[in-house]
Amino acid sequence: MKRIRMLALITCMMVTMLLLTACGQQQAEQAVTEDEPQVIKLAHVVNEQDIYHVTAVKFKELLEQKTNGQIKVKIYPNAVLGDERTLIESMQIGTVDMGVITNGPIANFLPEIAIFDMPFLFADAEEAHKVLDSEVGQKVLDKLETVNLKGLAFAERGFRNLTNSVHPVNTPADIEGLKIRVMENPVYIETFQALGANTVPMAWTEALTALQQGTIDGQENPVNVIKAFKLYETQKYMSMTRHTYAPVTILMGKGLFDSFSAEEQAILVESAQIAAEYAREWNALQITEQITYLKEQGMEIIEPDLAPFRAAVQPVYEKYQERFGDLLKEIEAVKQ
Repeated sequence: MKRIRMLALITCMMVTMLLLTACGQQQAEQAVTEDEPQVIKLAHVVNEQDIYHVTAVKFKELLEQKTNGQIKVKIYPNAVLGDERTLIESMQIGTVDMGVITNGPIANFLPEIAIFDMPFLFADAEEAHKVLDSEVGQKVLDKLETVNLKGLAFAERGFRNLTNSVHPVNTPADIEGLKIRVMENPVYIETFQALGANTVPMAWTEALTALQQGTIDGQENPVNVIKAFKLYETQKYMSMTRHTYAPVTILMGKGLFDSFSAEEQAILVESAQIAAEYAREWNALQITEQITYLKEQGMEIIEPDLAPFRAAVQPVYEKYQERFGDLLKEIEAVKQ
């Protein structure tokens, strides 16, 4: 009997030791997992020469530095994770974490953000920055939470200009009948319809193919895009219409943002704002050199009188007065 009890005791001790060992291993593995950095997937649809990528890289550097490497960022450029509408939808459901996204497509999810796409709204970049960094800009960013997104900051696309392969555009009359690609955004569509264009709304990735194939005559974008994507190879003329100042939103899925601590959330917002301001400064320094480069590549640069263009788009303001009237008043008050 004693022998049986001894064997039972030994067996019990061995089982206990095995359980303790297994538990210790599990805790060690868990500790390793907890120490591993969290990786954020940040996507955009343009190439590595574009200001979107400049913004993304700066955000990555800042966030990793401020969190001591506990939060890392993996950047996916060139639309490898989808076009902008797909990226926004993916952020909403959590399959993509973040994006540097053109405001135009975001308006399909939050119409109010299109207020910043109104034609000739800002006289210069400084005025635009003042408004976007104000309470008005923050109010619009906060509204993104109603569509399961978190707006971290407004970076910059820049003032948009018209290019085409047919003839110089000096007046709105020169636009009449041209097939112009515009973003899938009602304000952009209606702006160019008011200018007489045959508007062709499409995603940017599709637009590049259409320009190469000649199925559209032109497009509108900031100078840095025209250079980065070598549009001078298909577009002979660029008119400096500066018809719209285009912000770009540093965007995150709301579910992911809410999963971070308050301290981490503050770091995310701060890093995004600093990256946005860095991108604006980068853009300002690059613009003169970029225009010179485009001229060297054979583009004809036109500096039209903008007064007739402003007059032609007034129907857009009349149409959106009811929807954006209060926000427009707030913007005008900040601009004073």
